[in-house]
Amino acid sequence: MWLPEPGDFLRGFVKVSVCSEEGAMRWEDSGQKGNVEDRRGKSMPLAAGGGLMGLIIMGILFYLTGDLGKAKRLADNIAPMVLPKGGAPAGGGAPVNPNDANLKFAEAVMGFTDEAWEEIFGRMGQRWEKPTLVLFSDRVDSGGCGLAPSAVGPFYCPPSKKVFLDPTFFDELRDKLKGSSADFSKAYVIAHEVGHHAQNLLGYNSLLEQYRKKEGENAGIRLELQADYLAGACWHHVEKKRGILEKGDIEEAIRTAQAIGDDRLQKNSRGWVNPESFNHGTASQRLKYFMEGFQSGNASKRMLDQFFDPSVKPLDL
Repeated sequence: MWLPEPGDFLRGFVKVSVCSEEGAMRWEDSGQKGNVEDRRGKSMPLAAGGGLMGLIIMGILFYLTGDLGKAKRLADNIAPMVLPKGGAPAGGGAPVNPNDANLKFAEAVMGFTDEAWEEIFGRMGQRWEKPTLVLFSDRVDSGGCGLAPSAVGPFYCPPSKKVFLDPTFFDELRDKLKGSSADFSKAYVIAHEVGHHAQNLLGYNSLLEQYRKKEGENAGIRLELQADYLAGACWHHVEKKRGILEKGDIEEAIRTAQAIGDDRLQKNSRGWVNPESFNHGTASQRLKYFMEGFQSGNASKRMLDQFFDPSVKPLDL
């Protein structure tokens, strides 16, 4: 088992995040198996009857309404009037081997997070409801948050209580975003989304809208940094019980936490940053809270409420 000493992550993490090699998290023989639904390679009709024209119609309606669910409903009504009968299905592809590495890894990580959260929620006197991770390719019906393409990245849908992930995201994370595709980096990303599920069960999701009225897009930083903290706290408990991390693993998660900060993403994509549009937090904020959670494992209400302290602005967290 390897847990860093307080302050370790602040000493030289920039150098480590660039130069470290992929870690070797030992997950294969854990026997853990969480809820994973594999939809990769399965045909899924597009909204508006399927086919490219259906997707175009839905895209136009989404642009006009700004509401993905509403765009889908309108597209479904318009489609029969403008599309040929029996529009072509989309998705397709060969079925995925049920024993492939992505599936087995996802099952193990979900099992680890369930084990940790059952313990944490038990201490709170609450019951943990196991979420489901849906693996998909190209696009997915989230069952409550609309139709989503792979381009949105990993996400959690509160109404369906499911996490959605196209595994090819990790290639983009490594190649385009300069993060890491090492196992513990992937585990951090999944645990972040499971952290959103914990927030949903604890009632923090419901606070976001009232903060957004005052803080705009920046309000989302509160929820996202708390999810980073919860991901770290979860893995603190996993590592304490299982001892599956090697010393190189945490550096890979650090590399990814830095890569997906709003400031890094905006700088890399357009050459400048606009803090008013930040909704996930800066690279330093994301790293700070993931590591604080990982070091302390403290998921108490008192600790979590600090992310929604109205006297502290999101960018000052």
